[in-house]
Amino acid sequence: MPKENSRVATVGGLALAVTGLAHFVAPQLFEGLTESAFPTNTRQHVYIDGGIETAVGLGLAAPQTRKAAVVVLIGYLLYMVGNVVRNR
Repeated sequence: MPKENSRVATVGGLALAVTGLAHFVAPQLFEGLTESAFPTNTRQHVYIDGGIETAVGLGLAAPQTRKAAVVVLIGYLLYMVGNVVRNR
């Protein structure tokens, strides 16, 4: 089972990294979601979020950095949710 979990984490991490890169290729696709958390300078935050998601995704994909990436991912998600709640 650990090998299966590792494969899922690797694929999930790579999927997150690709999604992060998509923020740079087609930022308009992410502006609607990002605007609820960052109503001002939304495009800038789309790029920042893309960078964070790419880095975290690559961290999740590599077994050596997976635990640290999970911690960063949790912090990132809490930060995003906090901003959405604050900007309601």
